[in-house]
Amino acid sequence: MSQQLVQRILGELESLVLIDPHTHINPLAAPSKTLADILGYHYYTELCHSAGMPKERIEEPGISPKEKVGRLVEKIGDIDNTANYSWLMEICRAFFGFEDTAITKNNWEKLYDTALAKMSQPDWEQQVLKQSKLEKVFLTNDFDDPLSGFDTSLYIPCLRTDDLVFHYGKPEVRERLAKASGVAVNNVASLRTAIGKLFDHFQKHGVRACAISLPPDFSPQKVEGPAADRALQVALSGGTLSADDSVTLSRFIFWTLAEYCVEYRLPFDLMIGVNRRVYPNGVFQGQDLFDQRTSLILYRELFNAFPQVTFPISVLAQVSNQELVSYSWIFPNVVTNGHWWYSNIPAYIEPDCRSRLQAVPKTKQIGYYSDMYKLEFALPKFGMYRRILAKVLAQDFVMERGWSEERAIELGRLNLRGNVETIFNV
Repeated sequence: MSQQLVQRILGELESLVLIDPHTHINPLAAPSKTLADILGYHYYTELCHSAGMPKERIEEPGISPKEKVGRLVEKIGDIDNTANYSWLMEICRAFFGFEDTAITKNNWEKLYDTALAKMSQPDWEQQVLKQSKLEKVFLTNDFDDPLSGFDTSLYIPCLRTDDLVFHYGKPEVRERLAKASGVAVNNVASLRTAIGKLFDHFQKHGVRACAISLPPDFSPQKVEGPAADRALQVALSGGTLSADDSVTLSRFIFWTLAEYCVEYRLPFDLMIGVNRRVYPNGVFQGQDLFDQRTSLILYRELFNAFPQVTFPISVLAQVSNQELVSYSWIFPNVVTNGHWWYSNIPAYIEPDCRSRLQAVPKTKQIGYYSDMYKLEFALPKFGMYRRILAKVLAQDFVMERGWSEERAIELGRLNLRGNVETIFNV
C-alpha cells in the first residue's frame, strides 16, 4: 500500500470539522480542570486496577487530584502497550507540549503542573474545541435534565431513557418523571402523556435524538394497554414488581418512546448488549461487559413496526458487528453507529469499518463518535479513527477498486460528517 496515498487521504480527513454524535460531556464543565480528569477516565482506572492496583487506592475518598494522578502513574507503565494509553500521550503532546516518550514517576509532576496551567486559562474550552476541530457535541441528558445554562447550538441535547425503561418501578424515578413532566401518573394514558411532556421539553431545546443502553436479553414488543396498566398499578401501589411485570412495563415504556420518536421525527439510538455489574468489585464504570449471546433478532418486531424511525445501532462484539452489517443491509431504518466501548481499539475498528464500507449503503453509516466524558478526548479518538479510515479507503477503494482519490475522500467525508448531518438533522 502506498503510504503517500494514505497520508494524502488522511490529510483531507483531518481538515474536516466534525460533529460528535455521542458523548457523556457535562456542558457545564466540558473540559478537564486537572490531569486527574483525564487519567480518571474509566479506561485508565480499569486498566490500572486490572494491572494490580487496588480499587481502594484508586477511589480513596478525599484524595486530591494530584495525589490521584501520582498513584495512577505507579501503574501506568503496565498499560503503555494499549490504545488507550496512546490517546493519553496524544492529548499530552497536542495540548500540553509533552515531549517525553512516556509518563513516569520522574516527569509526571511537571506534566501535571503544565497541564494545570493550560487548563486554568479562561478560554481553555474554546482552545480544545478549535484544536480538535469540533463544531457540535451531542450530549447524554437524563430525562429530567432542565437543559439550561449552556449553549444548545454547540452542545446538542439527547434524551437518554434508560431509567424510564428499566427503573420506573423505583419510587425515585416516578417522582423525577412527575416533577419533570408536571403529570400525576395514575394509569397508562397519563404515563404516556408524561413521557410526551419530556419530548416537548427536549424539542424546545433542540433535541436531535432519543437514546438508550440495552441489556442482552431485552426484546422490544408492543404491549397492550390492559397488560401494561396491571403492571403499572403494582408499581404505583408500592408493590414489588414480578419479573414478568417488570418486563411488561419496560416494553410498554420503550414502545411508547419509539412512538414519540415517530411523532417528533427523532432517531432512536440503541446501544445493545451490555451486561451490568459483571464484576461488582471493579472500579467505577469498570464493572460492565458485553455478552455475545445477544442478537438483533430480538429487535425484528421493533424494526418492522417503525419504518419511519431511524435506529442508529451500536454493538460491542465483533460477531454482533457482522449481524449489524446484515441488518443494515436489509432494513432501511437500521444504521451502523460508531465503534463502541470494548470495540473501540484499532484491532476491532479496522475490520468492522471495512465490512461496513463494503456491505452497507454509504448513506447509512455513522463512522465514529467519541463517547467521551471530557472534551480533550475527541482529538485522539477521532484521530485514531481517521487514520484507520484513511488506510481502508486507500487500500479497498483506490488501490483495489480503482476509485479516484477524491471519490474515496468524499466517501470518508460522508462517513465522518455528512451522514451525521442528515441522520440527525443538524
